[in-house]
Amino acid sequence: MRFATGLVATAAVLIFSSQTARAQRGPAAVSVAEIIQKEVASGQTFVGTVHPIKRSVIGSAVGGRVADFPVNEGDFVKAKQPLAQLLTNTINLEVAAEKAELNLRQYELNEMENGSRPDEVKRAKALMLAARAESEYQTKRRKRLESLYARKAVNDDDIQSVVSESIRADEMYQEALAAYNLAVEGPRKEKIDQARARVAMQQALVDELESKVVKHTIISPFDGYVVAEHTEVGQWVNSGELVAEVIALDQVDVSVQVLENHIPHVRLGMEVRVEVPAIPDQVFTGKVALIVPQADVRARTFPVKVRIKNTITKDGPLLKSGMLARAVLPTGPKQSALLVSKDALVLGGPSPMIYVVDHGKGEQKQGKARAVPVRVGVSEGRLIQVMGDLTPGQQVVIRGNERLRPGQDVVVSKILPPDAEPQAKAINNKG
Repeated sequence: MRFATGLVATAAVLIFSSQTARAQRGPAAVSVAEIIQKEVASGQTFVGTVHPIKRSVIGSAVGGRVADFPVNEGDFVKAKQPLAQLLTNTINLEVAAEKAELNLRQYELNEMENGSRPDEVKRAKALMLAARAESEYQTKRRKRLESLYARKAVNDDDIQSVVSESIRADEMYQEALAAYNLAVEGPRKEKIDQARARVAMQQALVDELESKVVKHTIISPFDGYVVAEHTEVGQWVNSGELVAEVIALDQVDVSVQVLENHIPHVRLGMEVRVEVPAIPDQVFTGKVALIVPQADVRARTFPVKVRIKNTITKDGPLLKSGMLARAVLPTGPKQSALLVSKDALVLGGPSPMIYVVDHGKGEQKQGKARAVPVRVGVSEGRLIQVMGDLTPGQQVVIRGNERLRPGQDVVVSKILPPDAEPQAKAINNKG
């Protein structure tokens, strides 16, 4: 009994302390905007599904055995980040051999383009001069012996031997002269072109092998999340066989089927309010990104995609592929509606609500925050349609409402236009 009495006393003290603390803090400072009334198209709700804007089912461009598979389903990957690595030992040896052959071909081309070295030209010239001297000597000897032969001083064998030596010396001179001229002029242009062609052919072969090496590393084509694994370390994959599946979720498309009597009112770029039942404390706004002009002939509905910017947290994307969604398209006739800033909505409870500031008689700044449950309708820029116990011109809290309690005293620090932009907040995507 004493224990129960003590608990009651402690609770009373805590409640009293909490009320005293709020009284000492004074009224909460808030920014408000007026409720406006205008003509808007009535909304029609369509059920749809969240889809990624990009999906890639990635296959292997070459066959090989998986040496490394560093990703798992659910992992975030950057563009060009490796998803799998195939064994490359054999092809690396082929690349090394072909590169060595390429170096040989390149050295041969360089040798031809550089021409003869000065020492080679000097050597060719020296051989040419020696051959010319030998030729001149043999020519003079031949003439002398021919003179002696005319006087019958030498026999036929001697003169034939001298003539033969003279002819051979002259031919040797012509050969040495041609070699000297070739050394001076260098290789023929056609020979250099042939060497260049051999280098280009070998370079193409090396490039082909290096391209195959690159293809042994399977990479992600864009930033996204791995949603399917189709292989594992040690498994053999053939060319074209699936390795992994990656989806991009920085933006998502909500795909809905719109009845044909509503589709004429849907426009590209039209703002659409989207609700996701799995995330009841948030209302999303997107724009019509795509209207497919082909109906399902059985249901007479047209596919429409509403694109929404996703929120990425340390735990992953807020909107996930496959989620159920409801898109409210303004496809009905014009009607008078009450609009408030989207920032006025307070979500997370059984239903959305807004805080209306009720001023006392003669008060312009101070008042009390009254919670009004509402139903939301179509979006129009920074404004959203609300339906509830409201009248045009009432002031609703659009900044500071996240910490308010029903009946709490407030003081209006700023009166903003209904379509005021939200305050910039630092968002840490990495958590």
